[in-house]
Amino acid sequence: MSAPAHSSVMQRLSYAQAAALALQQAMRDDARVVALGEDLGRGGVFGQYRGLQAEFGPTRVIDTPISEANIMGAAVGMALADLRPVVEMRVIDFALCAMDEVVNQAAKNRYMFGGQGRVPLVARLPIGIWTASAAQHSQSLEAWFAHLPGLLVAAPATPQDNFSLLHAALASGDPVIYMEHKELWAETGEVDTGLTVPFGQARRVTTGGDLTLVTWSRGLANCLAALQLPEMAGVRAELIDLRTLWPWDRDTVFASAARTGRLLVVHEAVQVAGFGAEVAAAAAEATGCRVARLGAPRIPVGYAPVLEAESRLSPQKIATAARRLLTHRPERTAQAGG
Repeated sequence: MSAPAHSSVMQRLSYAQAAALALQQAMRDDARVVALGEDLGRGGVFGQYRGLQAEFGPTRVIDTPISEANIMGAAVGMALADLRPVVEMRVIDFALCAMDEVVNQAAKNRYMFGGQGRVPLVARLPIGIWTASAAQHSQSLEAWFAHLPGLLVAAPATPQDNFSLLHAALASGDPVIYMEHKELWAETGEVDTGLTVPFGQARRVTTGGDLTLVTWSRGLANCLAALQLPEMAGVRAELIDLRTLWPWDRDTVFASAARTGRLLVVHEAVQVAGFGAEVAAAAAEATGCRVARLGAPRIPVGYAPVLEAESRLSPQKIATAARRLLTHRPERTAQAGG
């Protein structure tokens, strides 16, 4: 199923408003689209459902009990019965209570039953550090889901992509793990309501021949800020926002890495076994480029600001890692992800 075409209108929207508009359009276009989760009638935790229950009623924007396994299990059943549910998990940390329904039901149904069943659901699992929310509300677990056959994985970084990729997710016909960032909801930007963005198509944000930077989600803003620091003066970096992690745009990354000869992958998730390792290894195998990764240390996110900062990406950390890669200077200290 392809996403219905909409007229191209430019609007300045927040990340949350862009998602709400995309879902509103999809619900108007297709009566099979429903949303279910906790507190949707009040607009959701971040306002990403604001106004939708008033328009579509409580049978299509459904407030559920506090039971993530129940919510996800119901959504899988709805999808198998030809509805197109949008499942709200509030934050990815809470979705861990629904992993069996995602891993053993949604992801595997199409394969195990020879395509007789499809599970066209979109599971919204907001990722990332949430200021002063500590270890159980600040995780980035995208690598878990990219690892699972049968799932598509999206991680939009801008209001435009949150609009366009949500439309693409709803039209895909397969289960999509849709990972918005917890601290991007208020970010604003221009949104073209006629722009489509297919899964597996990265965005080249800047061009350059010295270094390839690959990132996604909130890593994009940090990488852009890093390129403005004095120590990056004169460095011509090609910055690529993957937008989707499965499928991911191997062609764009490989072409850039072959041209620059150096690839730095940056993500907020823990560096150890993060999805950056997949990108780095695949690019090195395909192009022989020099690779490096920058992610969080393998520690829980702390509550105290000084501890939380240890897990956060920062423009300074990114610039330091980029300069190290450019100068081929070996690390003298333990790896950030160790």
